[in-house]
Amino acid sequence: MTDRIERIRSRLLETFSPQVCQLEDESALHAGHAGAASGGGHFRLTIVAAKFENQSRVNRHRLVYDCLDDMMKKDIHALAITALAPSEV
Repeated sequence: MTDRIERIRSRLLETFSPQVCQLEDESALHAGHAGAASGGGHFRLTIVAAKFENQSRVNRHRLVYDCLDDMMKKDIHALAITALAPSEV
């Protein structure tokens, strides 16, 4: 699982050059959940990046999902996102 977190984090860092990138694995909290059976993990992301400035919440989430697109199909079952611009911190 650590390798998966590092791949997610690496991709986020490369794409957004964030000031903050906090990724938590919450998969253990969802053991027994139908989605957990697929092998995909549950994660919580807090990310602060200039790229989110003047973007709506929906667009920010889209940018994150686009960044992780192929991983969303297998490695990530659920991703809770808090995406902020530096001016909002």
